[in-house]
Amino acid sequence: MQLSKLTEVNFCDWDKVVDSSKNGVFLFKIDFFKYHEEKFNDESLIIYKKNKPVAIFPANGISDVLYTHSGLTYGGLVYGQDLHAKDVILIFQSLRLYYKDKGYKKIIYKLIPSIFRNYPSDEDVYALFINKTSLIRRDLSSVIELKNRPKFSDSRKNTIQKAKKNNVIINLSADFASFHLLLSSVLAKFGAQPVHSAEELILLASRFPNNINLYTAKKDEEIIAGCLVFDFGCVVHTQYLASSPEGRTLGALDYLLATLIQQVYQEKKYFSFGISTEQSGTFLNEGLIAQKEGFGGRGIVHDFYEWDLSND
Repeated sequence: MQLSKLTEVNFCDWDKVVDSSKNGVFLFKIDFFKYHEEKFNDESLIIYKKNKPVAIFPANGISDVLYTHSGLTYGGLVYGQDLHAKDVILIFQSLRLYYKDKGYKKIIYKLIPSIFRNYPSDEDVYALFINKTSLIRRDLSSVIELKNRPKFSDSRKNTIQKAKKNNVIINLSADFASFHLLLSSVLAKFGAQPVHSAEELILLASRFPNNINLYTAKKDEEIIAGCLVFDFGCVVHTQYLASSPEGRTLGALDYLLATLIQQVYQEKKYFSFGISTEQSGTFLNEGLIAQKEGFGGRGIVHDFYEWDLSND
């Protein structure tokens, strides 16, 4: 196995691996992954076998710690069906030596959750185990299996009907700027802000029109709720959700989500809401998860492992 640092020269090889992989998603494509590269000390690698690109490893360094990747929700080794278990184990051995030689003391490995893997691909999980890594964080995310979903709860049904009676209108939208203003105002109440700026959302949506879509709920031509959706093929994920005070009163966000679940994305396999945990996974936001469970969402975990590179 040969390890090569990611540079513009091998961008095509990187994307080729993502496109043919069994656990890669569009978040790993160069046009998404590198849009904010100036924020990170990139340490990403492409792995070659007999001069053929067979795997990628998105990573960035902060001091003496390597992350896979701080700019991504999850990461780790991305690879295709041609690699066998022994190959992945060899790659992990090479990664350990490479990053240890660069002065890194540990790797924080953000495992790709199971539903985003389009073919069995737990070889990296096994490699983490035999390299004596430690589970240091576990977030709980809510996911609906759309073909076998539970019925909506009575409270969700009631708010959906309320929105319908108040003539709330659901539409696909390109008004990312207005949605971002709404989202920012909601997050500001919690001392937070969106990860992406409005300009970044517009840029990414232009690069990935088939993967990034905005849906809004309007009342009298005003956006009162919105949902930014990342479409991964068999999985759709609600990247951002926001509702104005009026939207909450009218049940606009519930109606919007119901429309996505029952109509727009009903043919997909999974509908993902994201995590409802805080404080590195140790605290469950019961109010937040209750809303997701009311739509039929049930739990999957997002795991983080710490790999001490000094372990032999």
